[in-house]
Amino acid sequence: MESFRTPGQRAGLTRAAVLGAAQDLLAEKGLESLTMRALAQRLSVAPNALYSHVTSKTALIDDLLDEVLAEVQAPAPDIADASDGLYQLMASTYDVLLTHRDLVPLYLARQGARGSNAQRLGTIMLALLARVNVHGSAASEALRVLIVYTIGFAAFTTHPPLDAGVDRPVIPAETLNNFTNGLRWLLTGITQASAVS
Repeated sequence: MESFRTPGQRAGLTRAAVLGAAQDLLAEKGLESLTMRALAQRLSVAPNALYSHVTSKTALIDDLLDEVLAEVQAPAPDIADASDGLYQLMASTYDVLLTHRDLVPLYLARQGARGSNAQRLGTIMLALLARVNVHGSAASEALRVLIVYTIGFAAFTTHPPLDAGVDRPVIPAETLNNFTNGLRWLLTGITQASAVS
């Protein structure tokens, strides 16, 4: 007896193919054009075939955001300086966001990502924070501040101001320098606050 196969499996779809096509569609035509029907058309399948891999457009976006986080380079688990490990992790996150500039507004709108890659990175961050004596609610707050800072800076860097007549355009090398300096200041503040508490 043949085992049950979902419409997506019968159509030969994989999760990677669905997410890849969704990312291409988003980059080419924007969020408004990323519909389940348009995605099915791009993949030459019936829309119901997609639901074997994603349950809704919101779930599709969340999966896209989390998938990209797999590219973030985590520091070595035994890194000697935990603060430097946090710096490396956030700097890599920033680099990945700049590579996927079309997704940056979605990270803002969804306030980050929620899937397994986001959870893995969050666990690494909390472990590094614990090594600099930041625990409990302070660690959760520090994690949130670092994530918001990184996504916010990526949004600032990748999206020009609405007013085209601004005096000075964003210069990527300058904003990278601003980001890295600010990240060092944030980490210094986080570790110093833990030392006096």
